Amino acid sequence: MSTKYPRRQFIQDSGIGLSSMAIASLLSRQSMATTSDEKAVARSVIFLYMSGGPSQVDTFDPKPALKKYAGQDVPESIARNVPPIKRSGLKNVMPSHWEFKQHGESGIPVSALLPHTAEHVDDLCVIRSVQHRNPVHGPGECVCLTGVSNGERPSIGAWSTYALGSDNENLPSFMAMNIHSDGMQYPQRAGWSTGFLPSKHQGILINPKTGIQHTQLPKGTIKERREKQLQLLEFLNEQHRKAKLNDDALQARIKSYEMTGRMQVAAPELFEWETSETNATKMLYGIAEENTHDTAVACLLGRRMVERGVRFVQIRVGGWDAHGNIKSNHTRQAARTDKPIAGLLTDLKQRGLLDSTLLVWAGEFGRTPTMEGKANGRDHSPNGYSIWLAGGGVRGGQIIGQTDDLGYVVTERPVSPFDYHATILAALGVNPAELSYNHLGRDETPLFNDGAVIPEVFNS
Repeated sequence: MSTKYPRRQFIQDSGIGLSSMAIASLLSRQSMATTSDEKAVARSVIFLYMSGGPSQVDTFDPKPALKKYAGQDVPESIARNVPPIKRSGLKNVMPSHWEFKQHGESGIPVSALLPHTAEHVDDLCVIRSVQHRNPVHGPGECVCLTGVSNGERPSIGAWSTYALGSDNENLPSFMAMNIHSDGMQYPQRAGWSTGFLPSKHQGILINPKTGIQHTQLPKGTIKERREKQLQLLEFLNEQHRKAKLNDDALQARIKSYEMTGRMQVAAPELFEWETSETNATKMLYGIAEENTHDTAVACLLGRRMVERGVRFVQIRVGGWDAHGNIKSNHTRQAARTDKPIAGLLTDLKQRGLLDSTLLVWAGEFGRTPTMEGKANGRDHSPNGYSIWLAGGGVRGGQIIGQTDDLGYVVTERPVSPFDYHATILAALGVNPAELSYNHLGRDETPLFNDGAVIPEVFNS
């Protein structure tokens, strides 16, 4: 394919004078995907990351036996299977504060904590059997989003964009939003980083309130002046690049300048939701309500992003850590997230976008079925917890996997983070076993050593 594109024509078409290098890159980029478009079901992913660790036994994994053993030690028949992790408390079983009820035609039980999400159970594939072995927030977040606790491997968002790039070259292919970073669970940069993949595949951090930084022309700067500046910058970058052909950081910086130029056209429109969205849509997400506003704006922007061809959107909602008073904590977190996430599901479905958009809801781990200390909270538990997927070829209205009678340890169909990462890629039409990147002489894949697609997730 020819990459020639006259500078003046490009300037006229773009309106802001981007470098010819940008268009050459745009035209010459080849997809790294390993399967054909015919096999792809989802075009985009919205990963709803619930930081802090939502309790599985208070959301999607009802355990009536919690009442039977309330205040007692975990029975030996279950305790002997609990991995010897320091935080795995085995005393004082604590029942859930919320009743569970079956919903939809599928009859999937959801707790009263999440009444809006419960209305969508027939679209959800609930996986109750995710497990790993890291009970600490930061490393656990890295496990959830990169597969390993040190965060040195690529995030699932980076793998996705490495495989497929973006459907819109004027916007980043991977956008991340961090909201409600309560307490000490600070966002882990590894969650939107590239590990050993080229830096251009990293996520762009977005503030839902202010949009993408530095995409507006400086006050008083006219387009003609910016054109000359970019032309000079292109010349200097090219001279410097010739001496550093293999400098990935330099290439990523050049790409960032090019992308910033393109975003000066596309980004402002993306964030003009206040004037372009109907009042009915805003009400659907709960934007006018104080509790839901921040998550609602992020979810609405997530829809607008995938609508415009952004490949991977990551929305991190902090605050789910509940060592004390889990009733107060999870009530607050559900109030922040339940209505906006349900609104996102409804909005995508109404617009015909749910089939082409994969949604993933997950935390870094679950919580113990026992009380931590005497504060009516639950400790961290990565031994068996719940996530859900929807849209993008997912067969909704089903439950995969099972935990023991107290919700402590997986007893059926164990799933690792690498497994659901592989499944995300499969939904995008990518064979994760064939997608690879040579790093230090080894062909690395998203599967690492033993990850595998979860075939039950998809429509048969």
